Amino acid sequence: MSSEQLRATTVLAVVRDGKITMASDGQVTLGSVVMKGGAKKVRLAESGNAIMGFAGGVADAMALSERLEAKLEAYPGNVRRAAVELGRDWRTDRMLRKLEAMLLVGDTESVLVVSGNGEVIEPDDGVAAVGSGSTYALAAARALLRHTDFDPETVVRESMKVAGELCIYTNDSITCVSLP
Repeated sequence: MSSEQLRATTVLAVVRDGKITMASDGQVTLGSVVMKGGAKKVRLAESGNAIMGFAGGVADAMALSERLEAKLEAYPGNVRRAAVELGRDWRTDRMLRKLEAMLLVGDTESVLVVSGNGEVIEPDDGVAAVGSGSTYALAAARALLRHTDFDPETVVRESMKVAGELCIYTNDSITCVSLP
């Protein structure tokens, strides 16, 4: 089993009108087998002032989520600084460099992608996605944002439905978290 790749997920975040919603599906697969259908991959962080989500190797993502939470506590109210500090650690620490996951973190002002090579990327349009179904969810969200006045939660839920219809590693068991 160790040679099989653990695939986990689609995570999407949308910032619009001073609100952020982040959602993930619940599917975790090992090779061609669905191991779990209701995993929770998004959650509130920094005492409810930020949201984080992960995709990739579950154990790796959990380790990085704990580190990100510690950075958010060290830099309260400054999601960007916390993400940059985690990215720096991820890039320079030998053990962290081996972790295979990606994180999204955001607040009501912005969303950031934190990648395994230490990059911290803020998209221009307030929409970010990671994971196996990310391109589908991202495309659907951008289309909805351009052509509707939907709130972030509606955009995210509808976009995740589209991703679940197209990506075999994304299911319809959606966990959604919003601020404020």
